[in-house]
Amino acid sequence: MTSFRRTALVCGILYLLTFIGAIGSAFLVAPALTDPAYVLGAGADQVRLGLVLELVNVFGCVGCGIAFFSVIRREHEGLAIGYFGTRLFEAVIITVGVLGLLSVLTLRQQVASGADGESMVPVAAGFAALRDWAMAIGANMAPFNALMLGTALYRSRLVPRAIPALGLVGAPILIAFVIGMILGVAHPGTPFQVVAVMPFFFWELALGLWLTFKGFNENSPIGLAERARRLRAETSGPLGAALEAPAGAA
Repeated sequence: MTSFRRTALVCGILYLLTFIGAIGSAFLVAPALTDPAYVLGAGADQVRLGLVLELVNVFGCVGCGIAFFSVIRREHEGLAIGYFGTRLFEAVIITVGVLGLLSVLTLRQQVASGADGESMVPVAAGFAALRDWAMAIGANMAPFNALMLGTALYRSRLVPRAIPALGLVGAPILIAFVIGMILGVAHPGTPFQVVAVMPFFFWELALGLWLTFKGFNENSPIGLAERARRLRAETSGPLGAALEAPAGAA
């Protein structure tokens, strides 16, 4: 397996990990978000596992930004930096939401130890609201991710153009939905949210699966340049390989 194919495999697996982490967590942490009396309960439950999966999503986001950078910068360095920056911002904001729910778990432990439960309910609700807004802003960085990565992939032909086109077409719709939520004119669970989210669900899922099982297009300009670099390194031997290596790689 070539380094070019390994990079595609890593990118694909990381994208799929963000899917597993985000979707799994959404189901598992639901009790802490929907039940006002959750903080009054006791004992271990599924929320902790959900937060672990949320951290899997966080590390997947950062990993995607790093893994794609080395390839996308060959098409456009500004887009590569922009994609990495939006992924890092997404990871940081989602982590804030994780901290909010961890705080709810701490309050729950205090109630189980004898603290006044009634006074903890509004505090826990505040932390739960923090998590909701962290997901609304952090996870919904998807359109900005799509504008950066999708543009680079569409231009470079590293994957079939239909895949990044999904993200590029859906980006303005999801941006409008997020702005509408902040302004109070759009709400989760409405048809507007479904229309806004679905293109990104399919774009990210399709991209993760394609890169995992098919890889980058070897016949794209970047793929051909990578193949030529590899052939030069192979035909010129160890000395040529050393000369082909990036500066500071040793």
